[in-house]
Amino acid sequence: MDRMLENPEAAPIEIYNLGTGNGVSVLELINTFESATGVKVPYKIVGRRPGDIEKVWGNPSHANEVLGWVADTPLADTMRSAWAWQCRLRERGIM
Repeated sequence: MDRMLENPEAAPIEIYNLGTGNGVSVLELINTFESATGVKVPYKIVGRRPGDIEKVWGNPSHANEVLGWVADTPLADTMRSAWAWQCRLRERGIM
């Protein structure tokens, strides 16, 4: 917000990839979530669908340079935090 308010000549919309720049497989994400939360995720390993992208991830260098922000939270901590947030929403009847 400070960046937008302090720089009136900046573009009205700026787009940034936020992340580490390191890809994570779906299975790695599932395993990390299960390990971090103790919650079992039901899944099936099946064949690739036509058109599925083999690998994709964002390059955060623009955000790192312009915003001076670098993602440094470990994946397990992110999964634990996301699950705690989801649980709070459920407790409040929101989700």
